[in-house]
Amino acid sequence: MAGAGTPVAMKLAFSTLGVPGLAIPDVLALAVANGYHGVELRAHHEEPVHPGLDPARRAEVAAEFKAADVEIVGLAGYVRVAAPGDDAPVLAELRALLELARDLGAPFVRVFPGGDAGLPREEGDAIAARRLGLAAEDAAALGVRILLETHDSHPTGADAIRVLGPVGHRNVGALWDVMHPWLAGEQPSDTYAALAPHLGYVQVKDIASADDRTPVALGAGVLPLAECVEVLSRHGWDGWLCWEYEKRWHEAAAPLPDLLTPARDHITRLLTESA
Repeated sequence: MAGAGTPVAMKLAFSTLGVPGLAIPDVLALAVANGYHGVELRAHHEEPVHPGLDPARRAEVAAEFKAADVEIVGLAGYVRVAAPGDDAPVLAELRALLELARDLGAPFVRVFPGGDAGLPREEGDAIAARRLGLAAEDAAALGVRILLETHDSHPTGADAIRVLGPVGHRNVGALWDVMHPWLAGEQPSDTYAALAPHLGYVQVKDIASADDRTPVALGAGVLPLAECVEVLSRHGWDGWLCWEYEKRWHEAAAPLPDLLTPARDHITRLLTESA
């Protein structure tokens, strides 16, 4: 716990979702030049890092990050743990993501809920909890934590905890994407209270408006970033804040590289003000 007046030492990262397809050396150069100590890698076949990488390339990527003194915060995968259907293909996809994280030295993998709106809520919760429970021991053996993101069918902390509570395993936790709980009407203090025992890291972002999710510079939009940082600071949380700038889905958005240093300065200012 930080002392009064001392900013909590949260660590800053950015997601490669903001620089679609960019080669790893260029991603690392951006991180170093702009004062970021971590990167979240979008683990998708469109990107340089994905579960199809061979062992040699995995070792090369891990070595590139080590040489640059930049950490891989996590792998942003696309497994949908509450989706209807057989467990086997979902668990196989998740296992491949966990093995990639192990090989790269990444501590976390992100999964989505992805529940079907046509199913009863309890059924989606049970599907997700069952699969995460089955994958938890694999994750533990590989030294990786699975993080369920506040997203789609489970946008709030209250939604996520309905799944995480029954799983009850230290290798299954939560990723707080600050946008989705806010859009669903949940206050940052309530999201934190629900997720705190399970929280892996936090994705920060900003958007033009509740009706226009075009990404904008941190502090230039409507999301309650100051309140989120204040809640985290008040509780002495010292994990990663990762800027997820959704350039991949919004091609007309401003390029991320020019925004990285101003974003770092904005978050640093919020941390100082919340001390």
